[in-house]
Amino acid sequence: VQLQASGGGLVQAGGSLKLSCAASGRTLGSYALGWFRQAPEKEREFVAAISRVGSRTDYADSVKDRFTVSRDNAKATVYLQMNMLKPEDTAVYYCAARFAVSGELLRTPRGSDTWGQGTQVTVSS
Repeated sequence: VQLQASGGGLVQAGGSLKLSCAASGRTLGSYALGWFRQAPEKEREFVAAISRVGSRTDYADSVKDRFTVSRDNAKATVYLQMNMLKPEDTAVYYCAARFAVSGELLRTPRGSDTWGQGTQVTVSS
């Protein structure tokens, strides 16, 4: 599967953005998806994960109650709704996928089979 993330941009603190991750090549419903981010001079970190049919989700503590991950397998797209954005959310955001046979979640970068190209999110104070 190939992934392409989009929807990033510049937003003021407290604002919202919705990222999309469009998949092509294979049936998205066979993959667990994760969102990760990487700020300058920092390691890539987990943000949110969703199981292959969307029945399970998980979030990093830093984004819980502010971000929501969802997916529409018919449209082959996964979303990350980001509300109440903070300057510390500034990073390049990546979507990643791992072939799944059950309700597993993708929480670690090393567990990914495929990465999208990333989209920049900048939150100004």
